[in-house]
Amino acid sequence: MSAEEESAFDVYRDRVDRPLYRLFTEYGLDKWPWLVLGMSANVVARGASLLPPLVLGIAIDAAFTGNEPYTLPFVPAAWLPTTAPDEAQFWFSVWLIVGAFVVTAALTWVYGVAANNFAHRVMHDVRTDSYAKMQDLSMAFFDDKQTGEVMSVLNNDATNLERFLDDALQNSVRLGVMLLGIGIVLFDANAQLAAVTLVVVPGMILFTYWFMKAVEPRYAAQREAVADLNTRLENALGGIQLVKTTGTEAYETDRVRDTSHDYFRKTLAMLRLNYVYRPGMELFAGIAFATTFLVGGLWIVTGTAPGPLTGELTAGTFVTFLFLTQRFVTPLAEVSNIVSQYENAKASCERVFGLQDIPRDVTEVEDPVELGDVEGDVEYDHVDFAYEADGETVLRDVDFEVAPGETVALVGPTGAGKSTLLKLLLRLYDVTGGAVRVDGHDVREVSLRSLRESVGYVSQDTYLFDGTVGENIRYGRFDADDDEVVEAAKAAEAHEFVSNLPDGYDTRIGERGVKLSGGQRQRLSIARVVLQDPDVLVLDEATSAVDTETEMLIQRSLDRLAEDRTTFVIAHRLSTVKDADEVLVLEGGAVVERGGHEELLRADGLYAKLWGVQAGEIESLPEEFVERARRRQAETLAGTGPSTDD
Repeated sequence: MSAEEESAFDVYRDRVDRPLYRLFTEYGLDKWPWLVLGMSANVVARGASLLPPLVLGIAIDAAFTGNEPYTLPFVPAAWLPTTAPDEAQFWFSVWLIVGAFVVTAALTWVYGVAANNFAHRVMHDVRTDSYAKMQDLSMAFFDDKQTGEVMSVLNNDATNLERFLDDALQNSVRLGVMLLGIGIVLFDANAQLAAVTLVVVPGMILFTYWFMKAVEPRYAAQREAVADLNTRLENALGGIQLVKTTGTEAYETDRVRDTSHDYFRKTLAMLRLNYVYRPGMELFAGIAFATTFLVGGLWIVTGTAPGPLTGELTAGTFVTFLFLTQRFVTPLAEVSNIVSQYENAKASCERVFGLQDIPRDVTEVEDPVELGDVEGDVEYDHVDFAYEADGETVLRDVDFEVAPGETVALVGPTGAGKSTLLKLLLRLYDVTGGAVRVDGHDVREVSLRSLRESVGYVSQDTYLFDGTVGENIRYGRFDADDDEVVEAAKAAEAHEFVSNLPDGYDTRIGERGVKLSGGQRQRLSIARVVLQDPDVLVLDEATSAVDTETEMLIQRSLDRLAEDRTTFVIAHRLSTVKDADEVLVLEGGAVVERGGHEELLRADGLYAKLWGVQAGEIESLPEEFVERARRRQAETLAGTGPSTDD
């Protein structure tokens, strides 16, 4: 991806510095008791696990052969059975070994509980903070990014961090303790043989450094491939109806196959390095064990120190060396897993903080105005707007004012900027020139909460959550009682069809309301705004998903709803807006005509042409038509008439 093609998310992700350090400082410090408890328990547990082979070697030389005194490193002789009979030394060794295993098991459990608490608490905070940050971003971010990629950050990347904090930290501490502890024990027992055993460690360090440098970009590429795959799957599943109705299953399968194969290739490229690294580390560890066995074995068998080595080596010390050398074979071989989890977490951390570092385009001033009882005076003062700072201007010098209680209709061809214009009122985007004011207050100086509580918005793209009918109507007014919900549904002409659902207002409607028709979904979204009882009403193609008869029923309710509040209406069906106080005609992002319905018809401009194409000289429909529409709707609900929704 070229620099010109990078989105804000990509740019800020590339700028993240020391991502894992930042993870610990921003999310780990306040949870330090869990981390300290876990790490301490892990250190002691790993140290205790080194005791059995050490005690075994000492017991062989002292209790079994009697060739050496019974001593333990860093333990005063007065605490040990140095002058006791061999049997006492044997039983002391047994209980010491049993105690070491018990301590190891108990503290490993403590570590597991503490480490998991730490890791999952961090993951929880990262995920919720990232989601909160995502919600603070303007709609421009979501215009640019795919849902699947955002989901990958919130789910896959957060989970990768949890695995790193849990598994990788555990293994890293175990490896560090094992190497340090084994080194101390071996050098205390026989420094010369210890040097032979650990001679491979510098080679392991250099080999690990090469691996980390080589694998890092491959992990970053793999995380990108995961996001692409999530996006492709989310799009394919979200559009499953379109796929089926167009018979394009094979095409979508090919697209998923291509994206999945890209993920496969990038994953395999990363794994190829693991296939080299892990066996290489096992080879180094094996060389250390074999060298120890060779040199120590010759030393025992011949009774003479081989080569430049000097002194004596007892059988017990040799056994301790063999056991402890074998003990660090497995941890060293697992370094590949630690490095893999580290690089994976680093890539995920960059994506998480890349998301969190994106600056908010829509921000609040330090002491914002709280809108109270809104009168409903709305002014667009020479407004310009472009989706990007240096991008094409999509709204140009839009200037008009709406008095409280007035209804203004916005009409014009598709792409004229009608929906974008009204989204500026809600600050889903911010103007790039001019100002939008409510009751004289620039909306940029008003708190977002009070602004959006005062403006009710019904979009042409109806969205319902997976839940019950009642929960969806209540969304945004969670404290509303059942009677208020029912009244709102009645006002939106939704009560009758809801009452005929299997469980009425407790009927679950599925993801995005898939169990309802388009008209039913739209009426529920209107009921939701009715319940909100806003001071300013925005209807963006609010009846686009219903037929003419149902539209008439809803329109009557919307007319009643709009009586005492400022209302903006966007509609392609001009018959629904001809009674508006003023009609604004947009074309190419500018207001090209304005006035009442009759005035615009007489002007014989764009509005007159649109009206002529759509409706000609159609007059208002009579009351009998409305009553007939109600009867047909009732017949449909009772199953005795045709559907009138779609």
